[in-house]
Amino acid sequence: MTENSQGRRGRPANEALAQTIVDAAYELFLELGFQATTMDKVAQRAKISKLSIYRHFENKEALFSAAISARCHQFAPQALFESIGGSAEDQLMAVGSSLLRTLMNPEVRGVEAMIMADKTNQKSLSKLHYEAGAAHVTAQIEVLLRQLQAKGAMKVPNPRQSARLFAALVKGADLLAIARFDEAKAMDASEIESYCRSAVAMFLAAHGSALPNKGIANAA
Repeated sequence: MTENSQGRRGRPANEALAQTIVDAAYELFLELGFQATTMDKVAQRAKISKLSIYRHFENKEALFSAAISARCHQFAPQALFESIGGSAEDQLMAVGSSLLRTLMNPEVRGVEAMIMADKTNQKSLSKLHYEAGAAHVTAQIEVLLRQLQAKGAMKVPNPRQSARLFAALVKGADLLAIARFDEAKAMDASEIESYCRSAVAMFLAAHGSALPNKGIANAA
C-alpha cells in the first residue's frame, strides 16, 4: 500500500502498523458502516493511539480508500495478471473467473451494501470505492489487452474501452443475483466456468482474434 490515497508521497514509515490500521478499519466499516466508524473506534480495535492513525491517514475518507484498495489488491492481485499464460482465451478466462469470484465474495458484496445503505455519504463513498476497486481492475485488464494486441493474439483498437466492456460482461453475470439467495450454486466452479467461457467467447468474437485462440503462446 502506498500513501497516495492519503495525499502524501512515498511509503509509510511503518508498513506493518499501517496494515494493522487498515485491517481494523475495514472490519469496522463492514460491521458498523462508514458513519458509525470513528477514528477512536479504529484506534481501539487496532490497539493503538488515534495519533498513530493520523500519522498514516489524513482522515476517515483516506482510510476508507486505503482499506478498499488493500482488499481489492488482495482479491485481484497484480500477480494474477503477471503470472497467467497460454492462449488469449486462457488468459481472459483466468482474469474473468477471478473477477467474478471476487464480485461474489461476501466481503465485497458487504462493502457495496454498506455504501448503498449510507444515503448521506453514498456518492462520495461510491467514488472512492470505484477508484480503489473497479478502476484498478479495469486498468489491469487494459494492460493485458494491450499485450495481447501487441502479440497479434487479438485486435483491440481501443484497449481502455474494451477493458471496460470485458469487465461489464463479467459483472453482468446473473450469478451475482443468484448469490444473494443461493451462494452454493453461484459459487459452483462449473457454473462460473460456464458463464466465463461464454463471456470470453463473445468478447473474442467481437475483437476478431488475429490468430486461433487455442495454442497461442502469450508468455512474456
